[in-house]
Amino acid sequence: MEKKYLKRYMDDDLERYLRMIGAILIVGPKWCGKTTTAERHANSIIKLQDIKKQETYRFWSETDPSKLLEGEKPKLIDEWQMAPILWDAVRNSVDELGGEGLYILTGSTVVDENKIMHSGTGRIHRVLMRPMSLYESLESNGKISLMELFNNPELNIDGITSDLTVEELIFATCRGGWPASVTKKDKEAQLFVAKSYVQNICNTDVSKIDGVRRNPDKVQSLLKSLARNNSTLVKNKTIIADVNANEKMSNGTYYSYIKALKELFVIEEIRGWSPDIKSKTSMRSKNKKVFIDPSIATASLQMSPEACMDDLYLFGFLFENLCIRDLSIYTSPLDGKIYYYHDKSDIEIDCVVYLNDNRYALIECKLGSEKINEGAKNLLKINKLIEENDELKNPSFLAVLTGGEIAYTRPDGVKVIPIGCLKQ
Repeated sequence: MEKKYLKRYMDDDLERYLRMIGAILIVGPKWCGKTTTAERHANSIIKLQDIKKQETYRFWSETDPSKLLEGEKPKLIDEWQMAPILWDAVRNSVDELGGEGLYILTGSTVVDENKIMHSGTGRIHRVLMRPMSLYESLESNGKISLMELFNNPELNIDGITSDLTVEELIFATCRGGWPASVTKKDKEAQLFVAKSYVQNICNTDVSKIDGVRRNPDKVQSLLKSLARNNSTLVKNKTIIADVNANEKMSNGTYYSYIKALKELFVIEEIRGWSPDIKSKTSMRSKNKKVFIDPSIATASLQMSPEACMDDLYLFGFLFENLCIRDLSIYTSPLDGKIYYYHDKSDIEIDCVVYLNDNRYALIECKLGSEKINEGAKNLLKINKLIEENDELKNPSFLAVLTGGEIAYTRPDGVKVIPIGCLKQ
């Protein structure tokens, strides 16, 4: 029996881009649903990882790549990076055929650009697909639209409630947004997917990506250290020292492993936001490492939902990672980018959400109600500095995302929004 398909925001993105450009490249971590979603928009498919046909595909890629592009359009080329020459073949085909919506390519790793001749600019549009947001997994009720808040900052949200309890939110974080886990009925099976994903990263994926053999135990220790320091400004040397407590790792090895994890879309880096505001202290500009999905952190630490309930301090950082994942998905129509702010006086903003039309919002992520006031104070401090600078555009709104139940607007104008109410 065919599994139920849960609609993704990527479906709308694909429909839009297929009307605008010749080819689309969907990248993202394994198991996030790239192929399943792309198949719904394709009229013919070639899966390069098909073991039964790999020799045939290899032959044609080496002799006449255009043979692999034959078929009704849009044509899906799944895991195209297994035959990098197809990039230039697709680019040339788009030039020759003209028109839009000809090809969809998917890939789970970053490809060495030395293996392709042309960038694909103007022919191939790249989009990043993430695991599912809480709204896509049907856990957020979506009563508050992030994009509507940008369009109407005075939107009345008072009294809107979330259906998610803290226990359910913690389970959703440990399970992650992997479609294979979301659609399972058994809770143990749901949690198993993230655990299996981490095992695959450690044992095979980090070595397959570039053919460099990497030690699974070192990868595991590195993931654990990254998970313990998730969503913080920890220094690289601190992580290296942490790993060295269990596994010997040189600086060079560390950066090689980090590069591999980035290219597999396991981790990503959030850049610091450095506006020209009248602050007496300089900004911290180094990047903050987070996981593409918070379940990778819990699986790396072998933390069950019950263990997270017993360590809500650590879970607060995992909650921030969850919010970053969902905010990144909800702002995808306007190429949203997530930054953080942190200066040397320790004034911090978890998320500065930027849209490509230069609108932005300042957002704090606070799991419990006792931290809401702290988050609001930080937002107001930075907002005051911005208002004092006539050359800076004011944020569209200030908000604290919480794991709580009720949405409301504080007297100071800061909106308090349960993550279980949010959607695009």
